[in-house]
Amino acid sequence: MELKPRSHEKIADLISKGVEIPNPLTLDIGEEVSIDNISGDGVKIFPGCRIYGKATVIGRGSKIGAEGPTTIDSCQIGPAVELKAGYFTGSVFLEKANMALGAHVRDGCILEEEANGAHCVGLKQTILFPFVTLGSLINFCDCLMAGGTSRKDHSEVGSSYIHFNYTPDGNKATASLIGDVPRGVMLNQPAIFLGGQGGMVGPIRLGFGNVSAAGTILRRDTPEDRKIITGETYPASVKDFQPNSYRHLPRLLKNNIIFLANLAALESWYRNVRRPFFSSMEFGEALYQGALDKLAMARKERTTRLAAMTAKVPRTHEKCTCGAGPGKRTCELHGSIQKICELFEQRSPDDDEARLSDTFLGAFEKCPREGGADYIQRVKSVPAEVSGDGVKWLQYIVDGLCQKAGALLPSFELFS
Repeated sequence: MELKPRSHEKIADLISKGVEIPNPLTLDIGEEVSIDNISGDGVKIFPGCRIYGKATVIGRGSKIGAEGPTTIDSCQIGPAVELKAGYFTGSVFLEKANMALGAHVRDGCILEEEANGAHCVGLKQTILFPFVTLGSLINFCDCLMAGGTSRKDHSEVGSSYIHFNYTPDGNKATASLIGDVPRGVMLNQPAIFLGGQGGMVGPIRLGFGNVSAAGTILRRDTPEDRKIITGETYPASVKDFQPNSYRHLPRLLKNNIIFLANLAALESWYRNVRRPFFSSMEFGEALYQGALDKLAMARKERTTRLAAMTAKVPRTHEKCTCGAGPGKRTCELHGSIQKICELFEQRSPDDDEARLSDTFLGAFEKCPREGGADYIQRVKSVPAEVSGDGVKWLQYIVDGLCQKAGALLPSFELFS
């Protein structure tokens, strides 16, 4: 009896178009997968791989499964990406991104150019800017990390690092912003280093160039740049546990709003700056739409988690409608949270934002096209005064959204 894999015809067609498949009997491809979305130029799929999802694309020169069995489900994979072993679903991997053995990358992740992780890294709702490097044995869900200028000068997370993104109350409004979008996209900021055997209790904000000493657990924001941070030591104690107390509620709200505002700035960057670079790539439109989809997923995740946390904040009154007294802040929060979340849904630029974006985009187009269609080289070659205009534009988006959200919660004085 002749043995054939379930997806015999698709595999035969892939081999015919040039995909290297050393052991076709070990490959499984879902019926929904289009072989037209898998490049025949330099792609290699090693033994023991499974490829599923109608939205899956695999760009030229990509290598799948070099270190062990690999499952890909509904991912958009750009050129020269290496997913060496593990499980990857609902995420985007741009040029030369790579993940090693034991990776577990779930929905909502974007790994930009040359972002990478060593063995046994877990990600979900994570955005890594170009060159960001994760060591081994890391849980880094619900983070956005920027910083660094090249593969030799990159932001790095040391091995055995944990982003603590879940509280005893079941709160996951804990996304951390490591660097920021307005400056980070310019690829000219100092790298951030998070020392191994450490962690951070989200939501945290860190500035560029910061160094967290090995073994440090970050519990406080350090938005300033170029600081060395060492951990605090707490005395042993046993105290009564009070669920849903949210003693640092203003900080939690502020950091969530700032994170959402940065997502809005990143979406504007993709729509206005990155899109032309995608158009010159194989499967570029799929990669672009995949990235926008992941940004929408990130926005939905963050607003959903923020609303869920708010629902757990104790109400002063049953209907939460008081306008004065000690319960004013919580009533204000419960009454405004839906409007705050809606600020980030369908955003329209005002005249000042349009003017700032036009100034930057006009200057960006006039810059010498070093690197041609290469996104990294084009951005890195932009003069400081032009990148400064870009920062002003994107920071205007962040600040504007923060001010609007803060105006709905005047008692908290979040951005005063």
